[in-house]
Formats: sequence, structure tokens, C-alpha cells
Amino acid sequence: MATKLETFLADNKIDPRRLLVASRQIERLRPEDRRIKLKLRQARKSEDAKRPEGLEKPRSGKPLTKVGLGNALGGKKLSSVSKARILRAVNRVLEQRSSDAVSLDALFDLASAAAPAPAEE
Repeated sequence: MATKLETFLADNKIDPRRLLVASRQIERLRPEDRRIKLKLRQARKSEDAKRPEGLEKPRSGKPLTKVGLGNALGGKKLSSVSKARILRAVNRVLEQRSSDAVSLDALFDLASAAAPAPAEE
């Protein structure tokens, strides 16, 4: 049985390898991200140790991996961070094709992940 993500990728003719490339482009650290991280480090070392105002959140620098994508396509359990990376990559590919962005529930079955398994006696 195909997962919801596999079905979506097949319907939209998206190669899973394209998601890896898109994720690498999105998550890659850029000079402005390094400047933000430097300012945060310097602020922690200062006497008042307060976060400077007006700083955006830097990119993580950690793209989607082959293992993470394989787990998603195989229907294995994923962290919310991995799901978010996959969603950003899919939306990037769709954006390049001038299509509308999708939500997380279009790619993953969130109802089964949230519901705990019934205890058997």
C-alpha cells in the first residue's frame, strides 16, 4: 500500500530526488544566517545575555536526507521536523511549477499519528 506522500508525489509527477535538491537549497546556511548566529552568540556572552531585538530566525543548515525521505516514503514514523522539511521541499517544487502550496495533512496521515494505539489486554 502506498503512503499518502507517495501517492501525492506520483499524482504531481515529482521525483523524490528533486525533494532532496530543493531541501538542500532551502535549508542551506547563507551569510545572513551566519551573521544572525554570530550576533546571538555574542549576545549570550555579553553581561546582560539578552537576545537582540529584530533578529530573524536563521535557517537550520540541515536539509532533508535520503534516509528521512526513505522513511517517509516507507510509511515509518517521522519527527515533526522531518515532516516540515518535506513539506517545505514539496511546496518549493510546486512553487517552481506555478502550483498552489499544500498543507501538511495533504502529505501525511496526521490522524493516525496523533491517536494513541489501543492497549490490548
